[in-house]
Amino acid sequence: MQKKHVGMLLVAPALVFTLACFLLPVLALLLEAFQIDGGAWGLQRFVAFFGDPLNRQVFLRTLRIAALVTLSAVLLGYPAAQAAAKVAPRYRGLMLGMMILPLMVSPIARTYAWIVLLGRNGAVNSALQALGLSDEPQRLLFSELAVYVGLLQLLLPLMLMSLVGALENLPRDVTHAAATLGANAWQTFCKVTLPLTQEGLIVGGTLVFTGCVTAYVTPALLGGPKVLMLETLLYQKVSVESDFGSANVIAVILVVMTLMVNAGLKRISSSRSKV
Repeated sequence: MQKKHVGMLLVAPALVFTLACFLLPVLALLLEAFQIDGGAWGLQRFVAFFGDPLNRQVFLRTLRIAALVTLSAVLLGYPAAQAAAKVAPRYRGLMLGMMILPLMVSPIARTYAWIVLLGRNGAVNSALQALGLSDEPQRLLFSELAVYVGLLQLLLPLMLMSLVGALENLPRDVTHAAATLGANAWQTFCKVTLPLTQEGLIVGGTLVFTGCVTAYVTPALLGGPKVLMLETLLYQKVSVESDFGSANVIAVILVVMTLMVNAGLKRISSSRSKV
């Protein structure tokens, strides 16, 4: 009992700091979105927000791009993570370092690199013209494609790290046992690897989706004013229009979207485990 009380005392400062500096301000921000004139409570701000066609378009665009980036990160991340997990131990540190290296570079620098690559005179347009796929430079910047590519490159390492951690804890004999019992590579992945590494998938999917819906620099630079997302719209509401009510509504939407994605991934995971 004494050890338990000592442990609680050691954790208490961190809990108090988190509660005072994070949870309470966020809770106050979220509750303000439900306040209307006169001190009453209601959903009028949300009704007004979604009643605007531009806001609905921005919401659907954010949801679509975040879902595509998350799905692409899963499809690209699993093969890469499986290859990294099979690397010899003496080279594994180098492999993990190469995965973490993009996270050490500023998102602004990485985004400006994509501006150089996707510009009218950039490497991508030059390659398209050299291969005869285009007669003139294409407008790749300030499009949903540019935002999608930038966010995928920005957040893919988070998915890789989550999946590599899960795959390293996967017992090697289970895949060999599945192959011995006649399962092919696809069956082994669906019936053995995926269920046993689903926690890493949940963590990675939540991190990637959350990063997509809350990213500001990449959508602002690669999408510009033509491809607004919720985070860039929130910035406009605060800095340009001084509409803090709509900004609070957007903040609530972002939090709810993240919680729903995490709950949905856990629901899918639990249903698969039951099967």
